[in-house]
Amino acid sequence: MVGAQHQLLAFGAAFLAGAINSVAGGGTLVSFPALIWLGLPSTIANATSTVAIWPGSLGGMLGFRRDLKALDPRMYALIVPSLVGGITGAVLLRLTPTTVFDRLVPLLILFATCLFMAQDAVQRMLKIRSSAPRRGARWFYGALAFQLVVALYGGYFGAGLGIMMLAALGIIGLDDIHQMNGLKNLLALCINGVAAMYFVWKGMVYWPDVILMAIGAIAGGVGGAGLARRLGRVAVRRAVIAVGLLMGVKLMMK
Repeated sequence: MVGAQHQLLAFGAAFLAGAINSVAGGGTLVSFPALIWLGLPSTIANATSTVAIWPGSLGGMLGFRRDLKALDPRMYALIVPSLVGGITGAVLLRLTPTTVFDRLVPLLILFATCLFMAQDAVQRMLKIRSSAPRRGARWFYGALAFQLVVALYGGYFGAGLGIMMLAALGIIGLDDIHQMNGLKNLLALCINGVAAMYFVWKGMVYWPDVILMAIGAIAGGVGGAGLARRLGRVAVRRAVIAVGLLMGVKLMMK
């Protein structure tokens, strides 16, 4: 698919991803499959989606910057495994043959969709944990290790990354959801940022789509959020789940 139709669909997918991310998260489950459907090789589609959607994490972090001021300074140590895991995951993606990644893609999409479906359950779990006392050093070092694993996944694929990080932050004792979202966006900015720089350096990005999708994602985050809010969080979540399941099953049947 080429020409104006390709450009319109790429822009539209990013617009929807930006709108979805602003109210629910999970926009990658729209932007990444859309690029595959438009004909990009899976590894290039993944890299292009990461670079195009990356600015959204910066906006999300800035939106919670006041909440981050009261954050325990120890939590900023999670930036280190985020950077290490993000670049390592990106390198692993580049080293993965496209034929192998093609076989992994349906499983990754279905895994991310299941994570997205479990988002409400994760949030309920975090609310239960919010009354628990903060954990000690062992739990904190465990969180560093878990964040490294999460960042590896984020640099390699990334969909469902925010849900995994919220779960990790809840386990180590954070109980302010605004602080958690702010830190989640900061860590996602690190993970996707180093991955995006690596993808650009290695020439894994389809630039015509990146530019269009970056504009679309910003427009979606600003303007499309209003439409998404009118539709309601439940409707948006159902649409994302439907896209994820349909694309995962369709790619698995190829």
